[in-house]
Amino acid sequence: MKILIIGTTGAIGSKVKEALATRHEVITAGRNSGDVRVDLTDAASIEQLYKNNPGIDAVIVTAGSSGMESFQTLSEQSLLPGIQSKLLGQVNVVLIGQHYLNDGGSFTLTSGILADEPARDATAGSLISGAVNSFTIAAATELKRGLRINTVSPGLAADSADAIAHLFPGFNPVPMPRLVNAYLKSVEGVVTGQIIRVHQ
Repeated sequence: MKILIIGTTGAIGSKVKEALATRHEVITAGRNSGDVRVDLTDAASIEQLYKNNPGIDAVIVTAGSSGMESFQTLSEQSLLPGIQSKLLGQVNVVLIGQHYLNDGGSFTLTSGILADEPARDATAGSLISGAVNSFTIAAATELKRGLRINTVSPGLAADSADAIAHLFPGFNPVPMPRLVNAYLKSVEGVVTGQIIRVHQ
C-alpha cells in the first residue's frame, strides 16, 4: 500500500512509521518536517497535499495538539488553536481526502483517552478528542467507494511518560507496541467506524 502519515516526529507517529515502512510505501508529512509539507489548519494546504501525492491507499494522522489550560481561564480564543489543528485539521483530511484516496482506502485519525477520562487542566483535550470520536462514527456511515475510517484513542504513551506523566496522575503508561498495533489494525485490517481505545 501507499500510506501517507501526517505527523511522524512524536512518540506515536515515529513508531507507526517504523512499523509500516517495512512492508509499505510510506510518505511522511508535517508542518516543518517529513517528506512533504502540510498545514493542518489550512484546507488548501491539505488539498494540495493530496494533489501532489496521488494514489494514496491509507492516511494516518498523529499530528495536532489541544494544549493544557485551567478551566477557569479557558476561553473560545484559547480553544481555537486545538480545534483548528487536531479537530478541524483531521476532519478536513477526511472531507477532502475522500475525493482523492484509492477505492477501498482508509483514514486513521487520533483522539485520546481524555475523551473518556478527564484530567486536570485538560478540558480542551476532552472536548476535541470527543468530537473526533463522534465524527469518526458518523463519517463511517456515509463514506463511499469502500472507504473506511477509524480513530485510535491512545492512553499515556510509554515513550512520553517521563516527560508528561506528572500531568496525568494515576494514568497507566501504555506500551508502544500496543499503540502501534491499534494503527496497524485500522490500516491493514477491515474494521470501520471504530474508536480503537488503547488506554492501558
